[in-house]
Amino acid sequence: MSIKIENLTHIYNPKSPFETKALDNINLEIKDGEFIGLIGHTGSGKSTLTQHLNGLLKATSGKIIINGLDITNPKIKLVEVRKKVGLVFQYPEHQLFEETIYKDIAFGPKNLGLSQEEIEERVKEAMALVNLPYDTLKDRSPFELSGGQRRRAAIAGVLAMKPEVLILDEPTAGLDPRGRDEILDQIKLLHEKFRSTVILVSHSMEDIAKLVDRIIVMHQGQVALTGEPTEIFKHAEKLESIGLGVPEITKLINKLNELGIHLKEDILTVDEAKEEIIKWIRGNENA
Repeated sequence: MSIKIENLTHIYNPKSPFETKALDNINLEIKDGEFIGLIGHTGSGKSTLTQHLNGLLKATSGKIIINGLDITNPKIKLVEVRKKVGLVFQYPEHQLFEETIYKDIAFGPKNLGLSQEEIEERVKEAMALVNLPYDTLKDRSPFELSGGQRRRAAIAGVLAMKPEVLILDEPTAGLDPRGRDEILDQIKLLHEKFRSTVILVSHSMEDIAKLVDRIIVMHQGQVALTGEPTEIFKHAEKLESIGLGVPEITKLINKLNELGIHLKEDILTVDEAKEEIIKWIRGNENA
């Protein structure tokens, strides 16, 4: 699904002493099937923006057009929008409330009025997508699972709705490194399998760098930068001026280049850096 945002502004507590402009005339276009990384420091407007995309917040002004449909139109039935745009909040496991994993994941599909047979099929498929064994875990309480498993179960509840746009707000917050890697690997596999539109909100430059097609940088309610990861990380000074910086591996490559060890500048991961450094060493041994 394509998303077009036109002159979007959102003001919290308007005409009061606590008035705050969270979004300031945002203009963006997200193409069908894009994997977007949305980054910015706390208070930059990231979460406010994502909550507009499935109608949780009402715009002060501007439009959001999803697949040609203006979801800011008061006549639009937002329940139909939310079937197509799935939003996974930060710490989504805190919203698990049923007595079993099966019932929790089945909650959304059940509210769609699906048959019991189709609900069961969706639960099985969603659990498989997040690498949770159906037969082993379906009857377990969510609170018997590890933190990473609970997070994946909560994501499965959104996936069972089969959204065409998946928005994940800091999906690895609070997880240990293993749990974080498991979640990010599953998100990457989901995008590769379905080519659906994915918007990943994160503070981690390293996570964003190795996953997304394009980065949108938010600052003070506006879009500060947008472009492919290699393009964005060329603006190290600007990123640092707004409290973000660049991935550590990018800093290392830049430092090596300054020292005369000439490497590609579009390296984003440790594996790419290792391969390039080994290539440079071998080239200089043969020189």
